[in-house]
Amino acid sequence: MFINLRISRRVLSLGGIFLLLFTGIAAENRIMACKVPLLKPIEQIKTDQKVMALTINVDWGEEYIPAILDVLDKGKARVTFFVTGRWAKKNPDLLKMMADRGHQIENHGYSHPHPDQLSVGANQEEIKKTESIIEGIIGRKTHFYAPPYGEKGISGLRAADQLGYQTILWTLDTVDWRVDSSPEIIAQRILNPAIRFGIKPNKVGALVLMHPKANTLKALPVIIDQLAREGFLFLTLDGLITFDQIGDTTS
Repeated sequence: MFINLRISRRVLSLGGIFLLLFTGIAAENRIMACKVPLLKPIEQIKTDQKVMALTINVDWGEEYIPAILDVLDKGKARVTFFVTGRWAKKNPDLLKMMADRGHQIENHGYSHPHPDQLSVGANQEEIKKTESIIEGIIGRKTHFYAPPYGEKGISGLRAADQLGYQTILWTLDTVDWRVDSSPEIIAQRILNPAIRFGIKPNKVGALVLMHPKANTLKALPVIIDQLAREGFLFLTLDGLITFDQIGDTTS
């Protein structure tokens, strides 16, 4: 009994040493991973050309999509739709229509969670699941990721980065999801953006955030017509990014 006890203690000691070594290695790997630089989210493109990208995040509001597509066609505007996987799965025909009419389809995660509350692995599952669904419907992979709620914590950024995605935020926000956002207010936020943090946002090279809402549909022709008179062209993200390097915003 005494001999067995001595062996057990020896085994326990060796096990403790291996555990400490494993813990140390894992901790070191985590530290090294944290030191790997991340791509900065794109919020605006620095350019001297009058170009911008309208982005529309879609997790609901499919009833407004056909009319939005008609407005975009009339205004000769191409936009980037960031769709959730669960929405794409429920609306494959509508997704095909959006792509067939010349618009870019990109990744908004699967279930619209808070990325900052998820692990890197869980965020990656959200992105990969959506990528698979979209590719299965329109035959093209996504490569841009718009995090739900605009959250830009380390877990979401690292998840996108490790999967080869570029994270996209915005320059100008319509805030169209608020009940007090009338068509006039939505349009004004883009046509004459308010000063924030002492800086007047620049519409040149801007990324504009919208959602498929009734008042957004009403404001969209006004926004497109006015900016077109100012000489602006509306491009997909792929088109806009070719103009120059990443710029700065007030967001």
